[in-house]
Amino acid sequence: MGKLLVTGATGNLGRQTLELLLESVPADRLAGLARTPERAADLAGRGVDIRQGDYLDQASLVRAFDGVDRLLLVSAQAFTDRNTQHLNAITAAKQAGVKHVIYTAIQRDEALGINQVGVTESDVFTEQALRASGLTYTILYNPMYLDQFDGYVGADAYEKGVRVPPGEGTMAPALLRDLAAGNVAVLTQDGHENKTYTLNGSEAASYRDIAATLSEIHGRTVPYLPVTVEEFHESYVRNGLPEPVAEFLTAWVAGVGLGSFSKSTDDLERLIGYRPTGYREFLEKNYPSVAPRTGSGA
Repeated sequence: MGKLLVTGATGNLGRQTLELLLESVPADRLAGLARTPERAADLAGRGVDIRQGDYLDQASLVRAFDGVDRLLLVSAQAFTDRNTQHLNAITAAKQAGVKHVIYTAIQRDEALGINQVGVTESDVFTEQALRASGLTYTILYNPMYLDQFDGYVGADAYEKGVRVPPGEGTMAPALLRDLAAGNVAVLTQDGHENKTYTLNGSEAASYRDIAATLSEIHGRTVPYLPVTVEEFHESYVRNGLPEPVAEFLTAWVAGVGLGSFSKSTDDLERLIGYRPTGYREFLEKNYPSVAPRTGSGA
């Protein structure tokens, strides 16, 4: 039986997936991909085979994927050449004899035609390349991350209100740990071949709903205060974010109001066998001090 390999072993989603895999899979069956293996020394110390590889170096990927049965392809970071990186990984997987590739994409509503800057076009390209490769695949559409909630509404909503672009669209954000558990299910179980899943937390909410929930938690009114897309974008720039990042996050947050993330399913709950954490429970315990984060790409 071949190994299960997780790319992005030093990022949030990849690392949490490997940590959960260690709870149910012998360490000698697990491998992780990292550009800098030393950054995953703790996982290596627990028996995970950390292999050096870079999405931009196809030869390194062919070596890293040797003997791998199922591969979790964590999508590359936005604002990079994702098309080349993902195609390199898919081509290398086929050359190395990988049987099943699981790809983490970003949730989207194609009927609305909303383009999430930096990810939508490359996700579509990657999914088409994966289906054309002849490899067995599973595509996991990821929602907004609860762990990064302050990046969407700010850490100061209790003082300034929920100031976001207008719209009544909803989202059902999920914890990275719950999404990692979904990854584990697909990596370790049969029956997910050539399927796509839209993953969500257990509760959907609009920004107006979130303001009302924060009001209940805080015991004082937290107003919902829609602002223009331009004003929201400028707030990111004033806080020191590079222009491409500000543009990306603005499109992401505005997309929620427009309905990009409104599709809600029970796919994640069925995969992991328990109710994913909902936004209300998370906010009660964690807002405004949300968990620190690192890069989530490979």
